[in-house]
Amino acid sequence: MPVPALPAQPAHDARTVLVTVTGPDRPGVTWEVFEAVAVPGIEVLDVEQVVVRGNLTLAVLLTAGPDEGAVMAAVHAAGARLGMTVSCVAGSGDNAPRKAGRLHVTVLGAPLLPSAVASIAGRLAGRGANIDRIRRLSRWPVTTLEFDVSGDDVLVLRRELAAEAVSHRVDIAVSPAGLARRGRRLVVMDVDSTLIQDEVIELLAEHAGRGAEVAAVTERAMRGELDFAASLHERVACLAGLPESVLAEVRAAVRLTPGARTLCRTLRRLGFTLAVVSGGFIEVVGPLAEELGIQHARANRLEVVDGVLTGRVVGEVVDRAGKAAALRAFAEAEGLPLERTVAIGDGANDLDMLAAAGLGVAFNAKPVVRAQADTAVNVPYLDAVLYLLGIPRADVEDADDADGTTAGDPGGA
Repeated sequence: MPVPALPAQPAHDARTVLVTVTGPDRPGVTWEVFEAVAVPGIEVLDVEQVVVRGNLTLAVLLTAGPDEGAVMAAVHAAGARLGMTVSCVAGSGDNAPRKAGRLHVTVLGAPLLPSAVASIAGRLAGRGANIDRIRRLSRWPVTTLEFDVSGDDVLVLRRELAAEAVSHRVDIAVSPAGLARRGRRLVVMDVDSTLIQDEVIELLAEHAGRGAEVAAVTERAMRGELDFAASLHERVACLAGLPESVLAEVRAAVRLTPGARTLCRTLRRLGFTLAVVSGGFIEVVGPLAEELGIQHARANRLEVVDGVLTGRVVGEVVDRAGKAAALRAFAEAEGLPLERTVAIGDGANDLDMLAAAGLGVAFNAKPVVRAQADTAVNVPYLDAVLYLLGIPRADVEDADDADGTTAGDPGGA
């Protein structure tokens, strides 16, 4: 069977008509408009339609055809029947090609104020970048807008917008557009104060009556003031003599971060691979990972002799370098390049992992981590990370409804 020839590209100076229709939305508006222009010689070149609070805006770019005046008259007549405002602008050519350097800018705010949007748009304009499209990914519990931008560089724009994020108390992520954002990814999460609200070693230390002492050391280690491995050995020594049974008690006491279940459930539905890597303990992390359907888990192992904790760990400590090594190993096992990995963490021992990943997310993190990560999330809902990946809240909720899943809190934990 012969292959048909490709149609010729429209001439650059071909006459076109831009039709814009605005007014109250109701069923049948789009049909009326396109029915009005369904005449020989007219082709559809582009369409954009959006509904905001019950008000519709429909923009249609058409070839002018043999009688552009008749086309305009037909659209105006349809608008009159619909009680809507119609604008028709004659011109020539299709849309201008988008600039090179396509990317996404995602903005999260609770609340998101006009001044923040204005500052971001101003930065983009000042750099000569163009906003091609804006859409809302979520309204609750945070408002998230995604800007499709062309004509800029990801790394440079991240630095440029970091100041706006701090100034306006919003979270801003900049990521490449196109195929790089689609398809399967590996998402690797820290556990303590990221996937869960607690620090497991502090929960264990409370059973030994040394919770406050251990918490103070943990805080200094997470700020990067202490060597992690040395601080871990110091803290684990405080657990010597505890019965092994406290591990089950601590597992039962652990509190998931709001949105953790929703994040894991949604990413599994999309075919993503999930992993956790922790400076905590596999005795707690392992069962938690199994519960949430997380495929890979790596953490330290506590030494137990005759049913009692010895105050030592077994094997090499999972420290800052160990977390990055784990991310690389998980990616290799899944056959994924590092560019297709996402790392989420809060402490200084997560920095190497965040740097190694294609996208490093600082989640309610210490200042040193926020300053070095690709982006930060400072709302208390872990599923806000979904928006950074371009996954809208409506899609998450629709999938939950279809499965009969009920979100337990604002973040869907």
